[in-house]
Amino acid sequence: MRHTRAFYCAQAWCGAPPGGYTSRPDTLRKAAVVGSSLPSRLISPFFVLIWSTGFVVARYGLPYAEPLTFLSMRFAGVLMVLAPFSAGIAWPGRRQGVHMAVAGVLLQAGYLGGVWIAIHLGMGAGLAALVVGLQPLLTAVAGRWMGEPPSARQWAGLVLGFVGVALVVGNRIGTMGLTWQALAFAVAALLSITAGTVYQRRFCPGVDLRAGLLLQFGASLIVVLPAAWMFETMAVQWTWPLAGAWAWSVFALSIGAICLLFLLIRRGAATRVASLMYLTPAVTALMAWAAFDEPLTATMVAGMALSAFAVAWAQGKR
Repeated sequence: MRHTRAFYCAQAWCGAPPGGYTSRPDTLRKAAVVGSSLPSRLISPFFVLIWSTGFVVARYGLPYAEPLTFLSMRFAGVLMVLAPFSAGIAWPGRRQGVHMAVAGVLLQAGYLGGVWIAIHLGMGAGLAALVVGLQPLLTAVAGRWMGEPPSARQWAGLVLGFVGVALVVGNRIGTMGLTWQALAFAVAALLSITAGTVYQRRFCPGVDLRAGLLLQFGASLIVVLPAAWMFETMAVQWTWPLAGAWAWSVFALSIGAICLLFLLIRRGAATRVASLMYLTPAVTALMAWAAFDEPLTATMVAGMALSAFAVAWAQGKR
């Protein structure tokens, strides 16, 4: 039960296929061949490091493209990369395909759209990471109504992790351009990823990896592209920072992170990934300090230490 809940929590954080992963060796082993010989203890922090760049990438890309426009290009890019590998896919039935599309829209269009719009409206990357960092707590609460109540140790680890996250970015809230509009979109992203996690857990059994990715990003593109056309100018200034942000979003975040997640899940390390997600805001703060010269105070360092302790606590034996 513990590993099942952790699997879907980690899956949602990285935007993995909403139906989960099947045991089809021809599809999954090819996706993970590069890192198949690496130990999980090395892959786990590397996965979190890549995922943490998602908030920093937004700062690089948003000056040159509006949020929904950029996400439309990102989703289209993923589809173009995956299309040549679509031969022989075991497509799900119509009913399951609809469920997968709904979960994909929640986990991709809703979550990423909310985060990128919030940052576009002036919210700092660290604060956005803090708000959506509540997702494991909300998912754990929802688990009580799904027959998967969290243990006392897991609750303690989650709460301590959030306290550490709050320390990392809490002293910067007053200087991060926070508005009610930006906060509303960040909260919408939090609710969307939580709802997507619960929805896929309830309605989406395992599917072929390629089918899940294509359906997920295809449905998200169908939702995001018209919204960009209606509410944005869709003007794009092609620069090297924008090209780099787009390429990283497609290959590292949307594809590479999923392959790394598969490796961890196949080795039974999904619980470790779910716990390590609390380190994302701390790692984001470090990246923002290195890339944008944002201040890194003693309070923030203390928060990172507390988050690290919370990770060890949540992963410890009960």
